[in-house]
Amino acid sequence: MAEYPDSYRYTKDHEWVSFEGDVGTVGITDHAQNELGDVVYLELPEVGAQIKEGQPFGTIESVKAVSDLVAPVSGEITEVHTGLIDAPELVNDDPHAGAWMVRVRLDDAAVAETLWGADEYRKFLEETAEGD
Repeated sequence: MAEYPDSYRYTKDHEWVSFEGDVGTVGITDHAQNELGDVVYLELPEVGAQIKEGQPFGTIESVKAVSDLVAPVSGEITEVHTGLIDAPELVNDDPHAGAWMVRVRLDDAAVAETLWGADEYRKFLEETAEGD
């Protein structure tokens, strides 16, 4: 099973967030990239855009499907990992570090407490795998 950093927080939509003060760094989990297959295209928001928790903030396209990227937090985009636009395959290579997608100045830093820790996310994956 993939390693999920204990310092990150996770969602049922398979996004992760790492927090540093009032800024959250967002990406997709190893599980998500594995399910998608080879990532070939990303559409990410512009710096300054507002994103809302639970709403799409971009899209990710693989050889299998096109999927929405669902915002795990609300706030203003402060940085976009533009290198992923030219090299989307990095999402498959290093989803939990090098392939972060956006940084967000959080509307509410307390949102971290509402997201799952690594153990809760692993449990969710195990439970949903049992239903397959």
